[in-house]
Order: sequence, then structure tokens, then C-alpha cells
Amino acid sequence: MSNNWRISSFNGALLAAYFIPVWTIIAFSIMVSPIHGLYERPSVSIALYASDYLHLGKMATVRLAWLLALARITVVAFFAVFLAMAAFSPLRRNSSGADEALAVALCLGSVLSFASMMMASKVGEIEAMRMHASELLMLLGTAIVMLFETSPKRTAVTPAVEAGAPASGLSLQQP
Repeated sequence: MSNNWRISSFNGALLAAYFIPVWTIIAFSIMVSPIHGLYERPSVSIALYASDYLHLGKMATVRLAWLLALARITVVAFFAVFLAMAAFSPLRRNSSGADEALAVALCLGSVLSFASMMMASKVGEIEAMRMHASELLMLLGTAIVMLFETSPKRTAVTPAVEAGAPASGLSLQQP
């Protein structure tokens, strides 16, 4: 195994191991039965907010459910792309693509979890709010680690400069 795994890449892989199966199951349950899937625990805050505050009709609620499923599948897809790019050694050496896929997944997932958490607090769903808050904290924690983690810089070996020789041909000190 290669030794160039960074903390954010390892943390992103752990997040992907959680979000890919969980959010895929939630999205497929919404796709199979939009209304029933929308009123299950992971999405109940959005459903109650839509019915209480937005007064959506049946078809609008179904469209909202499909849009939510699409958003969750999009986050899952970016996590899967990150895992694929991080798993292969040649792609990991050029880690900007994997980091970009992870950043997009973190951004979209954080927005979705934050909106769901706010809707859960508005409609009084405490358990849903706790679930969305914990997901949001996991995503934001990885984003903060990714933001402050610096990539290891390679030190170039420079030849020793002789004491009497000038460092370069043109010096700013010369007239």
C-alpha cells in the first residue's frame, strides 16, 4: 500500500463508506414510493415542512421527493468518484481530482443536511434534527480537515554554492 494517504483522504473514505450505502437506500426508497419514502425518518422533516409551510399538492410533493432523491444520489455519485480516484495509486498521486470530487460531495451533502436540519427544527422533529446535525458535523469536520491540511511539499535538492562564486550571473547590486 502506498504511503501518500492524507488525513482528509482517509476521512473522506470513511465518510463515503457511511454515506454511499445509507443515502443510496434512502434515495431508492424515495424512488420506489415517493410519498411513503418522503415520510420516512431520514426525510420526514422535509415532508412535514413542505406540507405545513409550503402547502404543496400531491404532484408537487412527488416532484419534491424525486428532487431530494436526485440530490442524495448526486452526493453518492461524487463520493463514489472520490473513492474510485483515491483507490487507484496513479490517480491518487495527482490527488487534485479526488480532492475536488470530495469537496463537491462535502459541499452538496452539507447543504442538504443543513437544510434538512433547519426544517426539522422548524417542524419539531427532534430525532430527525439530531440525525441531520450529526451528518452535518461529519461533513463539516472533513471539510475543515481538508481546508487546513497542507499537501506535503517535495524538497528539491540544490547543489551547494561555493563561498566565492556569485549565486547568479546578474545581481541587483551591480549598476
